[in-house]
Amino acid sequence: QVQLVESGGGLVQAGASLSLSCAASGRTFPAKGMSWFRQGPGKEREFVAGISSSGKTTGYADSVKGRSTISRDNAKKMLYLQMNRLKPEDTAVYYCAARNVYSDTVSSEIQSYDYWGQGTQVTVSS
Repeated sequence: QVQLVESGGGLVQAGASLSLSCAASGRTFPAKGMSWFRQGPGKEREFVAGISSSGKTTGYADSVKGRSTISRDNAKKMLYLQMNRLKPEDTAVYYCAARNVYSDTVSSEIQSYDYWGQGTQVTVSS
């Protein structure tokens, strides 16, 4: 079993940066492929960025590519998302998600993920 707890959200102005963290518990954390998803007001949940179990492979949604960096520290059981040059359209609840399998690829599909955090709100004002 894996439990995920996100932190780092908040209210920022457009153009600012924000760093999100996800703390994982559970013995098998290093084996999990992990990602960040987000759900904006009135929108469906969407993939933001993902990272393979080893950390060697990453993937990003086009909407955040070039502005965001996903990383992980398996020893600390932590997942991170650094977001720069934030836009009002980045406003959403951001979720950390983990797969139940070892994977050296990144999946952007919601159904690939078995564990989810409760989410952290990011609000970007114009």
